[in-house]
Amino acid sequence: MKFILFNFFFLFIITLTGQTNQALLDSIKKNRELSINSSLPVKDRLMYSKKVSELAILTKNDSLILRANRDLSYSYLINGNYEFFKNIGLNNLTLAKKLKDSSAIAYTNKNLGWYYYQIADDNTTSYKYLIKAFDYFNRKNKLVEKTEILYSIATIQDLEKDYLGSEQNAIEALKLIYKLDSESMNSDEYRVLILLGTVSYKLENYDKSIDYHNQAKELTKKINNSYNLYLEAQNNLALPYRAKKDYKKALSIYEELITDPILKKDDIAFYALILSNYAFTKFLEGNYNYNELETDFRKALQISDSIDDSYTKLATSIDLAKFYKENKKLDSSLVYAKQSYNISRDIPINELYLESMLLLADLTKGDESKVYLEQHIKLSDSLLKNERKVRNKFARIEYETDQLEAENKQISKENVYLLFISIGLLFTAILTYLFISQRAKNRKLKLIQVQQKANEDIYNLMLGQQDKVDEARAKEKIRISKELHDGVLGGLFGVRLSLDSINFNEGKEAMMSRAKYISQLQTIEQEIRKISHELNTDFVSGSGFIDIVSELIETQTIAYKLEYEFNSSDDINWDFVANKTKINIYRIIQESMQNIYKHANANSIKISISLEKDLICLDIIDDGDGFDTSKSKKGIGLKNMKSRVDDFEGEITWTSLSGNGTTVKVKIPYLDKKA
Repeated sequence: MKFILFNFFFLFIITLTGQTNQALLDSIKKNRELSINSSLPVKDRLMYSKKVSELAILTKNDSLILRANRDLSYSYLINGNYEFFKNIGLNNLTLAKKLKDSSAIAYTNKNLGWYYYQIADDNTTSYKYLIKAFDYFNRKNKLVEKTEILYSIATIQDLEKDYLGSEQNAIEALKLIYKLDSESMNSDEYRVLILLGTVSYKLENYDKSIDYHNQAKELTKKINNSYNLYLEAQNNLALPYRAKKDYKKALSIYEELITDPILKKDDIAFYALILSNYAFTKFLEGNYNYNELETDFRKALQISDSIDDSYTKLATSIDLAKFYKENKKLDSSLVYAKQSYNISRDIPINELYLESMLLLADLTKGDESKVYLEQHIKLSDSLLKNERKVRNKFARIEYETDQLEAENKQISKENVYLLFISIGLLFTAILTYLFISQRAKNRKLKLIQVQQKANEDIYNLMLGQQDKVDEARAKEKIRISKELHDGVLGGLFGVRLSLDSINFNEGKEAMMSRAKYISQLQTIEQEIRKISHELNTDFVSGSGFIDIVSELIETQTIAYKLEYEFNSSDDINWDFVANKTKINIYRIIQESMQNIYKHANANSIKISISLEKDLICLDIIDDGDGFDTSKSKKGIGLKNMKSRVDDFEGEITWTSLSGNGTTVKVKIPYLDKKA
C-alpha cells in the first residue's frame, strides 16, 4: 500500500511540475555563468544576461524567469541603464508577489528604494519601498540588511527634515552594527555616525554632534584608504564647535585641513569649501584682518567658480554678502546677496535660499525689500507645511505597511486552514480512489494469474505434443535410413559388382559403355549414402521452441504495431534445456513485450538469443520512453520476470534512461549434455 501511495504522489508531482528540457537548462546555466563573470566587460555580461532571460521564458517556469530577470536587472544597473533597471524591478516585484517569494519581494523593494532615492530623486516613493523591504528583513532578523535599510530611511528623513525620526532610525542602525561586531561593518558604522552627527547638529544638540563626529574620525583609523573620510569627519566636527561659538577649536580644525598639502592637490573643490568655512569662522570670531579675510573669501569663490561647484559658490557668496554688510560695504554685499539668490533658485538648498532672501530684504528698500520679505515668508510657510506633510506621509506609510502586514497574516492563517481542509479532502479522495483501484487491480491480477497458468498448461501440452512429433519423426527417419541402406543401396551395390564383372568382356566399345554405367551407379551410390547419413543424423532439437518464440514475437508485434528484429543462435541445443526454463524464457519475452506496449510508447523492438560462455543470453531492446530503474523495480511485471529468472538461478538486469529506451538482459546457465 505504501508503495502505491508513493508512486501516486510521485506521478502526481511530476504531472504538476512537468519536465524541463535538459539542454535548455544547460544553456541557461552556461550563459548565467558568463553573465556573472566579473572579468568580462559589462556590456558582454549584459548580453549574456539577456540571453538567460530569453531562455528562462521558454521554460515557462516563473521561478527561473524571476531569477534570470533579477540578474538582468543587476546587469542593467552596472551598465548605467537605470530606466531598464527600474522597469525590470517593477516586473520582478509583480512576479515575486505571484510566486509569494518573500525574499525576492524584499530585495526587489530594496533595489527600487535605491533607484527612487539615487536616480529619480523621489524620496517619498523610495521611503515606501524601503519600509516594505525592512518589514521582511525585520521578520527574518537579517541584521545586515536591516542596518542598510534603517540607514537609508534615516538619510531620507534627514533630507526631508524629519530629524527626530532620522535620529531614531540611525541609532537603531548603530545598535545593530554593534551587535554584529564585524570589521566589515566599519564603513557602515562610519556613515551612520556621520549622519547622527549631522542630525544632532541640525537639532542643535552640539555636544552630541561633536561626540558622534569624533567617533567617526577615530573609526577612520580602522578603515583602509580612509583619508577622505577623515577630512569629511574633521570638516563636520568644526561646525558644531562653531555653532557653540568655540571658534578657537573650530579654527584649529580648519587650519589643519587648509595646511594639508594633499587636500589642495587631490580635492580642490573640498579645499575651496574648507577655505570658505575657515574665513567665515574667523569673521564670526571678530578678530581678523580685513584684507586677508577678503582674499580668502574671493579665493574660495574663484576656485568654486572655475570648477563650476555651485554649492561652494553659493555658500561663499552668502558669506561674502554678510562680510561686506558687516563692514558697511553695502553695494558689494548686495551684489553677492543677489548672486547667492540667483544660484539658490537652481539648487534645492532651501536654507540658503531663505537666507539670501533675508539679506536682500535687508539690503534693499521699499517695494523691492517687501517683495523679498514676502517671498521669504511664503517659502518658509510652504517648507513648514511640506515638512509636516512629509512626516505625516512617512507615518501613514508605516501605518499602512503595518496594517497590510496584519491583513496578510490573517489571510495567511485563513489560507492555512483552507489548505488543511483541502489536503484532508484530497487525501480522502485519494484513499477512496486507491481502495477502488486496488480492488480492481487485485481482480485483474487474479485473472492474469489464472490466464498465465492456463497459458503455461497449453504451452506444456504444445511442447509435449511437439516432443511426440519429434520422436515419431526421428523413428521414421531411422526406418527410412535402414531401408535405403539395407535395400536400395545393397541392390545398387550388387548391380555395380555385376557390371564390374562384365567389364572383362572383350571389345573396347563394350568396355567403355560398362565403365560409363559403373560411373553412374557410383554417383547414385554416393548420393544415397549421403541421404542415408543425413536422415540418420539427430534432428536439430529446439527448432520447434524457436518456431514458437518466433510466432509469439510476430503475433504480438503485429497486435502492438511494432517493428521488430529477432535473431537466435544455432549453437544452443534446446533439447538439453529444461522445459521449465524454456517456459520462463517464453514468459519473460511475453511480459517484456506487454510492458513495452503499455508503458514505453516504443516504435521498434530488437530481441536476440545467443550463447556466451555457457550462458544463454536473452536481450530485449526497445526505443521507448524509458523509466527510472531506481524507482520502478517494484512493479508486478518486473517482479514476475525477476522471480522467473531466479527459478533457474539466472540473472536479469534493466538499463534505462528517460527518453532513451530500455534494455533487458537475461543470463541463463546452459550445459550441453552432448559435451
